[in-house]
Amino acid sequence: MKLFRCDNCGNSIYFENRSCLKCGLRLGFVCEEISLHAMQPDANHADRWRRVDQQQFVYRFCPNAAFDVCNWLVRDDSDETFCTACRYNGLVPNAKSREGLRRWRAISDAQRHLFYSFLRWDLPRPSRKEDPIGGLRFDLKDDKINPDGSCQPVLIGHDEGHIVIRTAEADDPTREQQRAMMNEPYRTLLGHFRHETGHFIWNKMVRDAGKTESFRAVFGDESVDYDEALKHHYARGPRPGWGSSYISYYATTHPWEDFAECFAHVLHIIDSLETAHMFGIALAPMSHDFLAAHANFDPYSVLDFERIAEVWIPLSLALNTIHHSMGERDLYPFILTPVIKGKLAYVHSLLTRQI
Repeated sequence: MKLFRCDNCGNSIYFENRSCLKCGLRLGFVCEEISLHAMQPDANHADRWRRVDQQQFVYRFCPNAAFDVCNWLVRDDSDETFCTACRYNGLVPNAKSREGLRRWRAISDAQRHLFYSFLRWDLPRPSRKEDPIGGLRFDLKDDKINPDGSCQPVLIGHDEGHIVIRTAEADDPTREQQRAMMNEPYRTLLGHFRHETGHFIWNKMVRDAGKTESFRAVFGDESVDYDEALKHHYARGPRPGWGSSYISYYATTHPWEDFAECFAHVLHIIDSLETAHMFGIALAPMSHDFLAAHANFDPYSVLDFERIAEVWIPLSLALNTIHHSMGERDLYPFILTPVIKGKLAYVHSLLTRQI
């Protein structure tokens, strides 16, 4: 994640900021430039805004800005009502409820982090309006309360681009309970978004792009019965030694899940490395040739995943150790073996259009 500077006063501003803490100007995210900018009201149009640093375009804030859920901008000449992230939402939490609004804000923060990566790599993202059968749609669903007062939890999942996110997982106790119950070392809202959209990306960039043979060479045959594989996973679990070939326990379930988990981890790694670089954090020595080619290190532009891994592995070890010093569990509780790095490299090559 990049760091930004206020166009008005030069103060450092962050992706989540709604206003500059120094000069107080309102901030808006311009998707076309993947950048956060200081905004000022347009003198000629009510509820319209212009950038402080240039006056070429007129913008509207996403309607969800009225709930302090979003600060992304829409060009005023666009036919779209909602911003690049929010336009994919179907069901959303009840904004009239304090709990619903709190959950929606937390979920939206994660969703916009997801779309930052989608924008950086210009990943396919047709909406249901553009692709009624396989387009992307998010339903942010509340648990169902039965007549007897019991709770029927929503299942997080995907179906041909239709992704369901359980709003209750915006509550830390609920999410932590699920993490412990599922014996997962890592469980976050952002992780859910990245994993579930991994299935969507598989549809668009592997299946629909005619790349199933190269996929099978790395991940195995996805034509094996998914429901049976899922039953086997929960009944018996994976074979011993699975950690040498799979990034997570859940990745062992089926090649689709393996791919989705690897897609999520590529996004985890690249976005975290960009953030670390913006703060001047670097632990791994880089070769002279690599430094010459990437003087302003941007992990989104690096094509060799082995180079990414060389930087990420020592950084993740350091971050884990820092967490231990604070009495916390590992920040990144995963091991990148040669086989796992090969799978991540395949996904990375796919996203960077090398295959």
